[in-house]
Amino acid sequence: VNIYVARHGQDRDNANGILNGHRNEPLTDLGRQQAKDVATKMCKAGFSLTSTATAATDISPPSSTAFSLSAIYSSPLIRAHETANIFADILSGGGSDDATPNSCGDSTIEVEVLNDLIERDFGIMAGQPTSSIVEKCGKDHILPTEKINYFLDPPGAETFPDLVDRANRLLSHIQKITEKESDNNISILLVTHGDFGKMIYAAYYNLQWEEVLRQFHFGNSEVILLAKDSPPEKAHVFETLQFNA
Repeated sequence: VNIYVARHGQDRDNANGILNGHRNEPLTDLGRQQAKDVATKMCKAGFSLTSTATAATDISPPSSTAFSLSAIYSSPLIRAHETANIFADILSGGGSDDATPNSCGDSTIEVEVLNDLIERDFGIMAGQPTSSIVEKCGKDHILPTEKINYFLDPPGAETFPDLVDRANRLLSHIQKITEKESDNNISILLVTHGDFGKMIYAAYYNLQWEEVLRQFHFGNSEVILLAKDSPPEKAHVFETLQFNA
């Protein structure tokens, strides 16, 4: 199975520089536009929705190539679920002024919620300003990167090893539910969050979580591909202009 992993668009906490975690704020207008822009790029690249997936794994398809998604799964949090519904709408052939008629087909898929796609529990850091991470956690309890300071173990928070364990559980579940498909070459879309999306990537490719946190920034509405014949360094499929972390 080819797994496309998308991060939600910008939400209110992102826009205000607030650490969200399990906080349940909706998308901003920019966040909705980010999701529309990336979904439209996917549409123009040949992605569509279908109940019988025939997706290829080349991450740079010619326009004549069909990339069929057989399912879209979302985190239960509103920012991810709203993003997933935007993807589903545009990839079914609607919702975008830029998408020409029939450019994505007319199949529809109902977004399904998977609770394990929820963002990391930020513990006491939820609701705190992003600028307060070093002060509240201490330099010895963060992993600094070029764009983000990742807090490691504040009270009540899931650690990154916890997230890797959850990601492995999620991948095992996906393997079980996709085994029922008659087509072995199927593709699905997971709409999740920044920290957890990177740990799905780490678990899939059996990489160290510290390495992955430093390796790349997983921005709002960006999409990465996890596939056996797609090496980890080529995971990014669609990126978008970022205005926040």
